[in-house]
Amino acid sequence: MKGLLIDTNLIAMVLMIALFLWIVLSMFKVLREYQRGVIFFLGRFEKVKGPGLIIVIPIIQQMVRVDLRTVVMDVPSQDVISRDNVSVRVNAVIYFRVIDSQKAIINVEDYLQATSQLAQTTLRSVLGQHELDEILANREMLNADIQGILDARTDGWGIKVSNVEIKHVDLNENMVRAIARQAEAERSRRAKVIHACGEKEAANKLVEAAAELASEPNAILLRYLQTLTEIAGEKTSTILFPLPMELLNSLMKQSTQATTAHKTGDKDE
Repeated sequence: MKGLLIDTNLIAMVLMIALFLWIVLSMFKVLREYQRGVIFFLGRFEKVKGPGLIIVIPIIQQMVRVDLRTVVMDVPSQDVISRDNVSVRVNAVIYFRVIDSQKAIINVEDYLQATSQLAQTTLRSVLGQHELDEILANREMLNADIQGILDARTDGWGIKVSNVEIKHVDLNENMVRAIARQAEAERSRRAKVIHACGEKEAANKLVEAAAELASEPNAILLRYLQTLTEIAGEKTSTILFPLPMELLNSLMKQSTQATTAHKTGDKDE
């Protein structure tokens, strides 16, 4: 009986020592540089500890670890109807981190899930206020708008949204073909406008050239001789000699003057 009693006491002592060592060892926690520990004392918030070695009293104190590193979260594809009633699928990525560990644990149950759901609803809401052309062309503006809304709404959760990027805007085949036709029509319109502007500039230059030629009677003759030189240099079987109207007018004027002078001389006789 004595031997059995001694063995029982020994086992109880060993268990007590083991329990004491477990309690002592479990009091020491090591938090890395990017981690913080939110300490609760009998269920009530006490303080935030870390990083490094901290002491947490078992049973009466509890600790919740919080990661302060930037989280990269992919926002699933969302069906969005733009302001001009075009259906598109859009996905994005958001970058955020915890800046207040106390708020991130106490004010929201799961800040990761809450931020993800808020990002999805905000993405649909913001893009639905813009037309398709704005969604495709002004992504930087839309990214800034979404980031501002998310940052303001997650401030109460101790979350800082640092960046939002829209990755893909997927269109159906009919809309892709319509956009291609629109782009082709736009290019054709620009080509016609450029051609018309060129014709207008050419006409203005011709008017200026005509005014310069008209100011000097011999200029048209020099131009006529230059044209003949260019025609003579071509190997053709038929040669056309252009006859300027100014030259015809000059000949007709001289002929008229000569006829008038002749008639005047006959009357004098």
